[in-house]
Amino acid sequence: MRITDTGDLWWKTAVVYCLDVETYLDWNDDGTGDLEGLAHRLDYLAELGVTCLWLMPFYPSPGKDNGYDVADFYGVDPRFGHLGDFVEVVRTAKDRGMRVIVDLVVNHTSDQHPWFRAARASRSSPYRDYYVWADEPPEDQPPNMFPDVEEGVWTFDERAGQYYRHSFYGHQPDLDTGALRVREEISKVVGFWLELGVDGFRVDSVPHTIDAGGSREHTYLRSLRRDIVRRSGSGMMLGEVNLPYEEQLDFFGENGDELTMQFDFFGNQRLYLALARQDARPLAEALAARPALDRGNQWANFVRNHDELTLDLLTQDEREEIFAAFAPEERMRIHGRGIVRRLPSMLEGDPRRIRMVYSLMFSLPGAPVLYYGEEIGMAENPEVAGRSAVRPPMQWSATKNGGFSAVRPSRLVAPVVADGFGPAHVNVADQRYDPDSLLRFVSALAHRYRNAAEIGWGEMTVLEQPHPCVFAHTIRGETGQIVALHNFAPDGRSIPLVLDDVPPGTRILDVLDADEQVLDDEGRLEIALEGYGYRWFRVLREGEKRLA
Repeated sequence: MRITDTGDLWWKTAVVYCLDVETYLDWNDDGTGDLEGLAHRLDYLAELGVTCLWLMPFYPSPGKDNGYDVADFYGVDPRFGHLGDFVEVVRTAKDRGMRVIVDLVVNHTSDQHPWFRAARASRSSPYRDYYVWADEPPEDQPPNMFPDVEEGVWTFDERAGQYYRHSFYGHQPDLDTGALRVREEISKVVGFWLELGVDGFRVDSVPHTIDAGGSREHTYLRSLRRDIVRRSGSGMMLGEVNLPYEEQLDFFGENGDELTMQFDFFGNQRLYLALARQDARPLAEALAARPALDRGNQWANFVRNHDELTLDLLTQDEREEIFAAFAPEERMRIHGRGIVRRLPSMLEGDPRRIRMVYSLMFSLPGAPVLYYGEEIGMAENPEVAGRSAVRPPMQWSATKNGGFSAVRPSRLVAPVVADGFGPAHVNVADQRYDPDSLLRFVSALAHRYRNAAEIGWGEMTVLEQPHPCVFAHTIRGETGQIVALHNFAPDGRSIPLVLDDVPPGTRILDVLDADEQVLDDEGRLEIALEGYGYRWFRVLREGEKRLA
């Protein structure tokens, strides 16, 4: 039996919102965000249109890698609350119609995890085999994920008397996921959080998670998926697989029975190349080549994630183009391959261009993923070094500390953005009741997306049109057909929209402003598209009476 034949495929049309509890809202005013604060903002997220909440790591951790250095897979860091607070967040979210997924970070642990502390204490420890050790590092070594920070993937441990492997930071020893006992432990971790009500997992760095002794064991990924579905018929796995499309397909599985969803990293990177060139063709070429998926699988579309904006799937020349356009200073770059800025600052706060990008994301086939603060146009904090620059406290109001916390600024877990993108200029309170705000616009996109099931379920075709700066596509599904146009250039264009498979007199409804037009007898219509303009149209069937 195929896994995708069972369960509720809710992820096909999910609106995902990623947040870090640590920087979202500090309810007890100790300077750090907490689960209780999040619980008090779930109504806001429901109002925004979110249907799936993705919580970044909130587990006990030394905090050397923003919580991805996990010291206990079964707990909540005391700074954020306790398991009772977590269960209350899950219950309240479900009451508001939102699913909850959490990060599954099992490719490594913190060096402070009890497993590693026991492993390094003795070669006879049963936990020794949980990690990867060597008396001498192999001559042929893969590069470290952070080549500008770590010299390699092997570090000598004086107490253990051996080298241990770490694909990431030296304080994050790799788990040997090829070991049966490690897999049994991961199964217990998965089962624990599913029992507490989560609906799935965002699986961190999947290629490293299933890398056992140098060979990627997809049988293990299938086993993990079955384990989740067995425990929860509607459980899912959203995987981080930063690889070209043809390699990503392997991680969905031959029968769609491995990862449920994957982030479209290649499409995301080609989007930024298109923005830098003001030419839609790099994106159009990528999406035209995007593989079709099994019915139970889905692509996750995103503009910005919680780490650096990685560009490693592009050529060096293409990266340099994007650096020149959006990260001209060295401090804005990281690891030689990425950018530590958010979209609004990269686009110099141009509201037309910012809105065009989010309109595009919501109109692409797949499920949209928002990173906290994107809905109001938050930027990074240039005073914070590295990837943490894109994780400032959420800006709720123009009051002290942006309404995040009442403590003195020196006690905040992270400094508030102080420049022109700071709380005085960008915050929820000012935008919530402003009909022309970015917040209201993104909320409208989320609700339009939710009313257009074909975007999640249908098949996309890139439409031919005469302007390189315009990306035009249509999505057809059982529920109807959507056509979208997006202009990557600052000047307007007149677009000859041609739909050759519709009957004469077909009506099209503008999804964003409810304007209705009629195609001529040849299925043609001239569409005016402003500079950085965007239009969504629903093709209405004969006699159809449908709201936008």
